[in-house]
Amino acid sequence: MSDKSVISKAKNLYLTAKEYWTEPPKGNYIPYKEVASLSGAGFGVYWTTLLASTIGLNASNFLVGASIGLRPVDLQIMLNVANLIGIPMGIFRSWYYDNHNIKGGKFLPFIQRTGLPIVLISLIFVWLPYENMEYITKAVVVWFMYMLLNVFFCFYNESYTYFQQIISPDAQERATVMSISQVIYSLAPTITNLIIPLIAGLTWGLNNIWTYRIIYPVFTIVGLIIATFFFRRVKERLILPKKKPEPVRMLDAIREVAKNKYYWIIQAAGWVVFLESGYGVILGWSFVYAHGGAYEASLGLANTIIGNAALWSMLLAPLAIKKMGKRNLLITANSINILILLILYFVYKNLILICVLWYVNTFINTFWNIVQHNISADMRDYHQWKTGVRVDGLFGPLGMIGTAIGFFTGMFYPAVYEKMGLIEDYNVLYDDTVRNGLFEVLILCSAVGALLNLIPFCFYDLTENKHKAYVGVLKIRAMFENYSMGVLEDGELSEAMEIIHQAKELFGKTKLPVDKAKLREAKRLPRKTAEEKELRAQAIRQAKAEINNAKETNLAIERAAIILEDLNKFSGEAGAARVETARADYAKGEVYFYEDAAEELKAAKRMSAKTKSEKEIRSDAIKNAKIKKESASLIRRYGAENISAPDESIKEEILSRDSGSFFESLKNKRELNAYLKSVSVYTRIIKPYTDAKNLISQAENYTHYDELEEKYFSLNCAEAADES
Repeated sequence: MSDKSVISKAKNLYLTAKEYWTEPPKGNYIPYKEVASLSGAGFGVYWTTLLASTIGLNASNFLVGASIGLRPVDLQIMLNVANLIGIPMGIFRSWYYDNHNIKGGKFLPFIQRTGLPIVLISLIFVWLPYENMEYITKAVVVWFMYMLLNVFFCFYNESYTYFQQIISPDAQERATVMSISQVIYSLAPTITNLIIPLIAGLTWGLNNIWTYRIIYPVFTIVGLIIATFFFRRVKERLILPKKKPEPVRMLDAIREVAKNKYYWIIQAAGWVVFLESGYGVILGWSFVYAHGGAYEASLGLANTIIGNAALWSMLLAPLAIKKMGKRNLLITANSINILILLILYFVYKNLILICVLWYVNTFINTFWNIVQHNISADMRDYHQWKTGVRVDGLFGPLGMIGTAIGFFTGMFYPAVYEKMGLIEDYNVLYDDTVRNGLFEVLILCSAVGALLNLIPFCFYDLTENKHKAYVGVLKIRAMFENYSMGVLEDGELSEAMEIIHQAKELFGKTKLPVDKAKLREAKRLPRKTAEEKELRAQAIRQAKAEINNAKETNLAIERAAIILEDLNKFSGEAGAARVETARADYAKGEVYFYEDAAEELKAAKRMSAKTKSEKEIRSDAIKNAKIKKESASLIRRYGAENISAPDESIKEEILSRDSGSFFESLKNKRELNAYLKSVSVYTRIIKPYTDAKNLISQAENYTHYDELEEKYFSLNCAEAADES
């Protein structure tokens, strides 16, 4: 490449960055300035939590295990107790994310307010005088400080994870932005993985508490400063109507979340990840304990080189997701990981080969780390499309099932450690026989875990194109609802109408053939002279462009079916039946005793389901009958004379309060919960009426399509006139 070519590309890169620094490219949501800020924020997050992340209740933890000297089984028991107490804390966090009244966003306020407590508590943790404590005192103090730290640490970590998932409503842009930001973010572990083991190896060592008292705090404090600065320059993006969201009662949300099949696929994979993680100690323990610990100081250099692998997968992740899809990428990555573990079983005694395999493993696992955030975000968008309700934090309570499973699975590796000879004195790992026997068991168990982790994703069928269609539907629904409230913006109107017009243009069309014969012919063209090379390159580019255009058109045809099905959902036979049923239920009033609901359910199940319309009508009838049956059951339980609408002014008064502190938030939560419980009972009793009312209202909103289209055309004409 010539110097002029390099200069030209650098200049183009600079001009592109300058053009989109404050305004994003057309079709995107995030300007380059915010991408840079998110990258800096991620760097700060890693260093802010660096010391806190080293505090874990497991045998592989250098700080509480090797440094403080707690037994593996005791650590697991302490962790189980912590997790048990953490269940109600986790439920509260999940509820609070979706119901708080703190200004500044849904997740950003928690990131901005919990960083400082994390740093302070982690510093106090490592400076406590464990050297002068009895064993039981050490265990109690470690457990208490761990619990206190996790009150803030979990809020911080979860908020950062959720925030990344709503940085953009576009899945491909989100993957690209996360990939770019993680390239910068990866500099943080690259620096610490090089410097900390190097300094530790020359001073106290990674299994000495003074490393954590002197070296780690420097990075932690600097990280807090960086994170605080950059998080003020990013924002959240959710596709929601502009009406104020109603508080969500936890049990009501759980009922809906439990119906999300993709949630259970992701959870099932998470339940077995404990088994796959067993091999993770091998790299660190090999440097610290193998060969008499002679290579401990080299661990930092090894970590730095290995960490470089993540850079390449971060850069390639958006392309890999686009080419393979998230599901296929996950399955491929896990399959390769299984192969790596099987090879590791035969070469784990060789430090160089361990590093080579770890490099490849890091490259592969980084794809997983990026993809898992994206599939979680896609799953939430799907849930919003399916139910009409946006839920983020309240996916958490059902995840407590995994915590309960962890009470039992978490004891597996501590039991293995003790069975293989690692009890309290970690110096036994200097013994080759003990260490090698333990490594072999850990590798085999991890390979089995990787296989089990792969299986659930074979059933994951939420493709990128389906997700894009669902997001398009959400934008169209928001357009209609915002228009009905008189708060529709021109940009929202244009974006939704462009989606509809493209869908109408392509709906029902036959997919284009994707013929690669022209590309093969182009590649066979001669390339001896400069002119022939140029002609060949042009032919290849043209052939690839035609293939890509055909693929994109076919994907748009698939999306058109989903988009128009939602747009026309009230005009077909099934839609007309829904509206007719809704009008009948609405006419009965808010509180109506459906005493024949059980018989209505039986009749619905006997309905014909031969055609698509008949299947939809039968499904709707069964669903409505079940709702009416629950309503009737609640009326019998509480008595018709005791049923009345809760006073909404109570809710408004509670929500209007300024939650100045955590304890005030708890008090407000208790009062709001009591109110929401009464609302939940009343809401389920009148659900047949409110569902009917909402459906009639939505059907009415959709009748305004012609008005919206006319407004859209007028807007376009005005813009064209301004340009001319």
